[in-house]
Amino acid sequence: MSASGVTAAALAARLSAAGLCPRVEEHARFTTVEAEVPDTLSADSWREVLDAVANADRFGLLATNLNGRTLWAVVRKTVPTTSDVGGPGYQR
Repeated sequence: MSASGVTAAALAARLSAAGLCPRVEEHARFTTVEAEVPDTLSADSWREVLDAVANADRFGLLATNLNGRTLWAVVRKTVPTTSDVGGPGYQR
């Protein structure tokens, strides 16, 4: 599992422990974690949720009259490094 996958899984576990039901999705350049936030979430749970998403690269809350509140977080994947920095035709 990639580093972003590990971070996203840990984030999802913390959201689950706070009483939410997170969904994790892998994308080409990032991993997303989303969860519906009930109106009844306690202040202590909100603190835990905010502390958890602080570890993400980006996060937010989408609130609408039709769909309720959805918490989202994005963890960027790192670009792999290579020792062949100059490319196949590079000479020193």
